[in-house]
Amino acid sequence: MSARILVVDDVPINVRLLQAKLTAEYFDVVTASDGPSALEVMATEPPDIVLLDVMMPGMTGFEVCRRIKANPRWTHIPVVMVTALDLPEDRVEGLEAGADEFLTKPVDDLALLARVRSLVRLKMLMDEWRMRQETGQRLGMRDDGPTLSAESGEGAEILLVADDDRQLLRYQTTLDRDGHTIGVVAPGADAIDRIQKASASLLIVDLNVQSVDPLRLCSQLRSHEATRHLPILIVGSEADTPKLIKGLELGVNDYLKKPLEPNELRARVRTQIKRKRFQQRIIAMHEASLAMALTDGLTGLYNRNYFAAHVEALLRNAREQGRPLSLMMVDVDHFKAVNDTYGHAAGDEVLQELARRISNGVRGFDLVARLGGEEFVIVMPECRAQEARLVGERLRGLVCGSRFEVPAIGRQLEVTASFGLAQYGGFADSADDLMARADQALYEAKRTGRNRVVACMGIEKRECQVASA
Repeated sequence: MSARILVVDDVPINVRLLQAKLTAEYFDVVTASDGPSALEVMATEPPDIVLLDVMMPGMTGFEVCRRIKANPRWTHIPVVMVTALDLPEDRVEGLEAGADEFLTKPVDDLALLARVRSLVRLKMLMDEWRMRQETGQRLGMRDDGPTLSAESGEGAEILLVADDDRQLLRYQTTLDRDGHTIGVVAPGADAIDRIQKASASLLIVDLNVQSVDPLRLCSQLRSHEATRHLPILIVGSEADTPKLIKGLELGVNDYLKKPLEPNELRARVRTQIKRKRFQQRIIAMHEASLAMALTDGLTGLYNRNYFAAHVEALLRNAREQGRPLSLMMVDVDHFKAVNDTYGHAAGDEVLQELARRISNGVRGFDLVARLGGEEFVIVMPECRAQEARLVGERLRGLVCGSRFEVPAIGRQLEVTASFGLAQYGGFADSADDLMARADQALYEAKRTGRNRVVACMGIEKRECQVASA
């Protein structure tokens, strides 16, 4: 997972040490020696995440963090404070300043890297929704977007998974102070079902529960659509550190170590609630603004107009940050025969089911659009051609792996699709160039038998070598 990380510290040896560790994990690292320099870097080229020391001359890390979070351009960028301060009140002050994490030196390398990767995943998701919002603005829709700092972190519905009555009482007593509604889910076979049916803004899981594997529970929740984006905070003892770190790798949002410090618990809960509400507000505004002008009325996917505007933003992001991007075109095989034999109502239902299968088979921040007729396009940021081939094969299997239910004719149909893909080739590569190569690969897939994935391996169209995946 590639990301640009800003390391801010006034002690050169600390900077070099963090830079070496992060570079070894293939992160792109930039540095600053004080607060004003860090803000200059932010203004020039905002990073994906900030690692920030607290005790610096002139401007403390707390003040730098406040300024970052107060700026609408930077408010969604995660900030991790890495400092020698280790008192509970220091952690609370950092979290209240807007930091997403507060790590005390010497920092465990596994904990640091797990936290960085977790926050980078969150940043990528938020970047995609922000870009979609900006695309809508360019097309003349609402531009009164929310800011993270304006969100409230109080008065939310929170679920607790714990089976120790004393711990439950402590959680409830602490969280009641911020007006939260607390529900308790007893660990057991029906825990997942109960969590899915609730409308909670946060789930807190105690690792000491006895009747269920808490990490397996968290992993299962991440695999269900209803709880995929539910913030999860896990709580364990110092001896549970490996499990806490593993939780971040499984998609948990944050963790806290016992003994619980009430104000830190409240601060971390408020941070997660604010992020959840910020994300919900952006998504709701984006979906409300799109209306029918930017979505395909039949499938609910984005239409050609939206695709044409948004693919430019995705390419610009790939160009500026030097990151990979792949584009895949999809075409239903023998679709005309479906319409001619069974009628257009049946054809429409085939397209709707195809759209559903494709959407369920890609990541949340991938762009899926219907270009028209039986032709679709998928844009995959952070995805090289080799990875895109695997995605294409998975999607092909989702399409042909089981028959399509077609209520219009009261029967099932066998449906296949052909896939043509191309990878973004660098600065001079335009959206039209990328589409032309993907279209050439799609034509080759059709010509060589259909129901297959073909990749155009060249950059120049005349040099394009098409190879079957």
